[in-house]
Amino acid sequence: MQITASTVSLTVDDVAASQAFLTTHLGYREQAAADGFASLTRDDAACDIVLLRRGIDVLPAEQRDRHATGLILAFTVDGGLEAEERRLKDEGVTITMPLREEPWGERLFQITDPNGVVVQFVEWVKAEA
Repeated sequence: MQITASTVSLTVDDVAASQAFLTTHLGYREQAAADGFASLTRDDAACDIVLLRRGIDVLPAEQRDRHATGLILAFTVDGGLEAEERRLKDEGVTITMPLREEPWGERLFQITDPNGVVVQFVEWVKAEA
């Protein structure tokens, strides 16, 4: 098996709100859309995102009422976390966890989309030799 792409599928109450958030603030663009569905992509190594409206009948019955909770959509970036946090603040995005550095060398901050999907930006600090 060869994996050629990665996609995360999120079940949300308001597909349009998450779609607008991701396209406006995170550089995603619409690949396909229909009532209760949107497929988003970027040109870099970020995973694609599919948004499904909670209750949509394309999902198996036992999955229809689930919501994307307890999930963190994490993107590892190479530098520029301070600038990215500032850009998002300037665009009116609420930073739900300000930039911080963990003892194990992870620098990160989080934002949350209108449906409660947590998006985290991570940069790993290089150990000094």
